[in-house]
Amino acid sequence: MVHYVLHPSRAAQVVVDELQGVKSGVISCDRYSAYKKFARLNPGVVLAFCWAHQRRDFLELATRHPTFKGWALQWVGAIGELYHLNAVRLQTPMQSAGRGVAQIALEQGMHEALADPKLGKPARKVLQSMKTHWSGLGVFVKFPWVPMDNNVAERDERAAVVGRKNFYGSGAQWAGELAALMYSVLATLKLWDINPRTWLYAYLQACAENTHRAPSDLSDFLPWTMDESRLAAMRAGQSAPGALAQVFDSS
Repeated sequence: MVHYVLHPSRAAQVVVDELQGVKSGVISCDRYSAYKKFARLNPGVVLAFCWAHQRRDFLELATRHPTFKGWALQWVGAIGELYHLNAVRLQTPMQSAGRGVAQIALEQGMHEALADPKLGKPARKVLQSMKTHWSGLGVFVKFPWVPMDNNVAERDERAAVVGRKNFYGSGAQWAGELAALMYSVLATLKLWDINPRTWLYAYLQACAENTHRAPSDLSDFLPWTMDESRLAAMRAGQSAPGALAQVFDSS
């Protein structure tokens, strides 16, 4: 599911409250300190750090310090090869030996570069960050179902951020909370490939029939508890009356 949280701060407590009760699993994330604190409080949680952010560090180094441009772009190329080899691995039942070799080569290159006394401070800073987060950058190797980056979450977040800029925020806390709620519902429906208008019609109709209150049993509306036939109908947009379905189809 997708869940948006509205909060006045980016404090670590926001993550702690959101993931309360989670004691194990993998979190695909950037290097924000709040996730690190949560993992310290819950040793069973593994942080999978984002290779896209690591790649961006090298690109920013190349832009801000042209002296290191060639060096930084070599690292960018090596990360690109790692992405390619991981994609090959995921497309075949056989694990790609090249992917493991590339991962080892990256680690060796990092340590060798850090040992170079002539390495400039800006470049050393980037490599030191990569070394600090190395265990998290390698999680995808052990767990193939974990992506190499958190781009999916970043893209899901972008719509809310761009929307906030376009309509100048919500204007009131209740409106912001409503927006976060609707973003959560609609993004989750999108994740399950459910027709949002069909789902909303069915849910609001159930509320009307329940004396204008939310249904006490939500199993018919949660994608992970729906039976297969209802889920298929929601995806096909078949649960609304004919006239309304035609409006949906034409929009």
